[in-house]
Amino acid sequence: MFFVKVIVFCAITFFMVSVIPAFAQTDEIPFLTVKTDDNHYDEGDTIVISGQLRTIIPETPLILQVWFEGNMIDIAQFFPAQDGSYSHTILAEKPSWKLEGEYLIRISHGEGNISETTITFTPKKELIETKDSIEVEIPNGGTFDLDYSILGGSLEDIYLEPDDFTLGIFLNAPDEGSISIKLPRESIDAEKPDGQDEKFIVLIDDIQVPYQETETNSQSRLITINFEQGDSEIEIIGTRVIPEFGTFTAFVLIIGILITIMISKNKFPIQVKI
Repeated sequence: MFFVKVIVFCAITFFMVSVIPAFAQTDEIPFLTVKTDDNHYDEGDTIVISGQLRTIIPETPLILQVWFEGNMIDIAQFFPAQDGSYSHTILAEKPSWKLEGEYLIRISHGEGNISETTITFTPKKELIETKDSIEVEIPNGGTFDLDYSILGGSLEDIYLEPDDFTLGIFLNAPDEGSISIKLPRESIDAEKPDGQDEKFIVLIDDIQVPYQETETNSQSRLITINFEQGDSEIEIIGTRVIPEFGTFTAFVLIIGILITIMISKNKFPIQVKI
């Protein structure tokens, strides 16, 4: 009888030693987890939300909610995979995503099973377009007016270099943007020997960039130049400025400028499609 009791006691002890750690290990695994692929997102980014379910409740979807300052801005529901894993994507864009700050992502499965995480979000800055006219001083006397509009920055100063056939612009560019300039032909122009329009040479911080010519008439040429954040100086080089110089002088100068540009790297490579 005593021997039987010993065997039973040993069996119970073995069972407890084997089972209790298993229960303890299970308790350490969260019922539901959630995470994102990053901690911060900018407007237009894709947010990848994923996690794991320890136990799937049959025919019960996962509920995803996104909250900002106590207001729910997004909601979705979906089912997990057979192994309990899940993944869902959200596009951080207007109108739901519009204010900078911390956003709460909450996932739930069944009654009272909730997991949360937070992220931060920054919307795009609203660029302000400025339209104005600036007076350009002509060396050795005189001025002319230059109409322009700029988006994403401000025009700080402007100058004319007749010897180089150049109109120079100093920028403050806290963001990427563009500037459109209406160039009066009587003040600066680019012409071929036969009198037809030639392309201007445009440099930003001494590197050649492309530009768009959107309006042309007998009085002026409207060009638009894109710039990047931090750019500081734009140079527009033609073949004629006030006061005019001889054709041969202009030709020699342009050849020199082209040689300089050829040995510099383009800032915005231009691809030509055939």
